[in-house]
Amino acid sequence: MTALDIPTLIGFVGMACIIFAYAYMTGKADPNPFVQHGVNLAGAILLAISLYYHPNLPSMVLEGFWAAIAIWGIAKALKARRAA
Repeated sequence: MTALDIPTLIGFVGMACIIFAYAYMTGKADPNPFVQHGVNLAGAILLAISLYYHPNLPSMVLEGFWAAIAIWGIAKALKARRAA
């Protein structure tokens, strides 16, 4: 069992961010993409920090994709905002 150290606590905050973003997207009729993708990106970064200290390669790869998709979503939202 992993100790409840600072990297683990950071990972829990990251997990909470991702769960919040998913619930926000699911529960809101018209979710703000900056909130959705920004919170997902924050969660991926926090989980990656935790994984740096407690390595798990498949999870780190997942967080890399999660962050890339969040950045893509933010870029799309910025482009849509500029076009409007």
